Amino acid sequence: MDSRNGTEGVEKSSAEETAFGSKGKVVGGIEQEVFFRADKIDFKSWDIQLEKHLSRGWARESEEHKQMEEWEIDLSKLDIRHVIAHGTYGTVYRGAYDGQDVAVKILDWGEDGIATAAETAALRASFQQEVAVWHKLDHPNIPKFVGASMGTSNLRIPTKSTSNDSHNSPPSRACCVVVEYVPGGTLKNFLIRNRRKKLAFKVVIQLALDLSKGLSYLHSKKIVHRDVKTENMLLDTRRTLKIADFGVARVEAQNPRDMTGETGTLGYMAPEVLDGKPYNRKCDVYSFGICLWEIYCCDMPYPNLSFADVSSAVVRQNLRPEIPRCCPTALASVMRKCWDVSPDKRPEMEEVVKLLYAIDTSKGGGMIPEDQATGCFCFGKRRGP
Repeated sequence: MDSRNGTEGVEKSSAEETAFGSKGKVVGGIEQEVFFRADKIDFKSWDIQLEKHLSRGWARESEEHKQMEEWEIDLSKLDIRHVIAHGTYGTVYRGAYDGQDVAVKILDWGEDGIATAAETAALRASFQQEVAVWHKLDHPNIPKFVGASMGTSNLRIPTKSTSNDSHNSPPSRACCVVVEYVPGGTLKNFLIRNRRKKLAFKVVIQLALDLSKGLSYLHSKKIVHRDVKTENMLLDTRRTLKIADFGVARVEAQNPRDMTGETGTLGYMAPEVLDGKPYNRKCDVYSFGICLWEIYCCDMPYPNLSFADVSSAVVRQNLRPEIPRCCPTALASVMRKCWDVSPDKRPEMEEVVKLLYAIDTSKGGGMIPEDQATGCFCFGKRRGP
């Protein structure tokens, strides 16, 4: 009898070793081996359990070794509350992050079913590279960058159960950008509210300086906005202007589908952009010139022309907004320099800042003389919205 298992006449061969498993067992203080029949063991179940165990182990190891980017936010501290705006590449929400009022832009590139997988992957890669620059930006005319999250599925985004709006269906792997919340609304709406009485000249120059200083700072950091317009400028409670979407525009430029003249807003787009030609930061300078006219006039450029007419006339006929006769010469000169047809002849934004600082506002001038509350006589009839 084999004393190891109590079965008479059983001897293990090398072949039998492959068909049986064994493990130690202590009997009477002596360790013995106990054998099991392989055909009675559910190896498939073992494989599944082993795979789950290894997966959990690898996941824990990956988390332990994963180095958080310095710009990456803690999603547990982010409270997304309600929608405040919709854009081409995402939706902006108001929320709070670690007790601070913030604006949260959820980016949904590639979720439109048009972009290819390669384009979407390239765009997300560009996003990751650019936020490393954005989070270091620090300027009074740029909303403070709080942080970002890359391709997460853990965003708690509120939805409206009674609405079929597609904006309420966030992408499964969203990227989000979190910046300080600026409560004063857009520059566009501010100008609309003042379209009849116009703005005091000092206010015109103050707003123009804020915008020019913000753009000069962005350009110094190699960031091109590409969609400079009064609708993309925000005002805080002290009427300080801050440039919205300062970085997203540059990231969008990395998308191969967007490297055309279609990027931007008609009325503000430079001729080279409209014409599909190569462009650089000077396209922002052109757009600034249009914004400067709009701030001074509290009116909209080309109010009686269709988008198609504007596009053609700006490129083919050198169309620009009409500068009122009452506009101070120094300010009119800045406008004309900025919207010159040749990008090389347009000044750098740093130079524009100096030109604006040099304008004398002590004697008033412009649309509202200091002793008069009515608007400029240059406009025979009210234009714009």
